[in-house]
Amino acid sequence: MSESTTSHQGFYGPISNDIWQRAQKIKLLICDVDGVFSDGRIYLSNAGEELKAFHTRDGYGVRSILTSGMHVAVITGRKSKIVETRMTALGIKHIYQGIDNKFEPFEQLLSLYNVSADEVAYIGDDMVDLPVMKAVGLAVCVGDGHPFVKQHCHMTTSLNGGHGALRELTDLLLLSQDKFASAHGMSI
Repeated sequence: MSESTTSHQGFYGPISNDIWQRAQKIKLLICDVDGVFSDGRIYLSNAGEELKAFHTRDGYGVRSILTSGMHVAVITGRKSKIVETRMTALGIKHIYQGIDNKFEPFEQLLSLYNVSADEVAYIGDDMVDLPVMKAVGLAVCVGDGHPFVKQHCHMTTSLNGGHGALRELTDLLLLSQDKFASAHGMSI
């Protein structure tokens, strides 16, 4: 196999050499929320209370990334107390909510963490995510993301949003940087 087609074995299947090399450079992971942390559905009670479901494996993946020394931030178009509560509980310090233009906080995060765009991974699922996805070193769309968005990403997860897609990405980042075992408190 040539260098560009060589693949690495991940937990979810083979990973191309290009994706692996991109993942090795990542210092900052930026996530959308609806459709990534959740399955994209929003539940409203009769009292107007908004509910979302988050997958614990995704949360564990985020905690593992933070433990490994990488940074994690969230940029989402909706504003919700639930999101702030969950992201804060995971240890995410930079939570941008109610954002229509996700590129502005993306630029702030580059400066804040002193990283280049090539050192950033972004995971999203829909059109509003594309401006940032086109700028980062590793653009990832969840398995059930919009087909047009998938065409413009470096990688599409095998799992759907809210069902472990984020964990698939965090595992890849940790594996590619030889941090998987230490981030999970294991010695291999």
